Amino acid sequence: MSATLTAKGRATRQRILEGAAAQVRERGVANTSLDDVRAVTSTSKSQLFHYFPEGKAQLLLAVAQHEADRVLADQQPFLGELTSWRAWQAWRDLVVERYRQQGQHCPLSVLTSQLGPTEPALRTIVVGLLEAWQGQIAAGIRSMQAQGKVGASLDADRSAAALLAGIQGGVVVMLATGEMTHLEAALDQAIERLRASAG
Repeated sequence: MSATLTAKGRATRQRILEGAAAQVRERGVANTSLDDVRAVTSTSKSQLFHYFPEGKAQLLLAVAQHEADRVLADQQPFLGELTSWRAWQAWRDLVVERYRQQGQHCPLSVLTSQLGPTEPALRTIVVGLLEAWQGQIAAGIRSMQAQGKVGASLDADRSAAALLAGIQGGVVVMLATGEMTHLEAALDQAIERLRASAG
């Protein structure tokens, strides 16, 4: 639908998405109603159902996609340009700062846990996010290999998968404890291993 909306329509839909994400972040899925979203976004019932005709389920999936897109957008431009160690360090710092600012309120994690990781549409969103994220990290590793800064024998895809798993593990710990230590360690150790692989 968003491709056919006017600029005003896109702005209204975006306002609804951001308002819904904020409500999910603060209150959880079960305690977020369409009336709550309408109240915080100053939209009418007819407006809300114009953009999300299937109601709350459709809105929550749109929020999940919105949050997934933000994860990658917030890491740019460095994630897309991992062509030097300075860029890798800048990306690392950006990831840490993003989650530091986000704190223990993650709409995507809340949606996944409360809607269920086996929900097909939600699973597609999460898988798409992880594949795109891993792909950009792997592209950065290959760029460094081409420059001789990372060992040529290293499997870029597996290394990117391990790095991403480390990030996600660090985020899970951060969500549970509020501590950033594990996330920082996962990133630092992974980048150090990449550096060391060149011999």
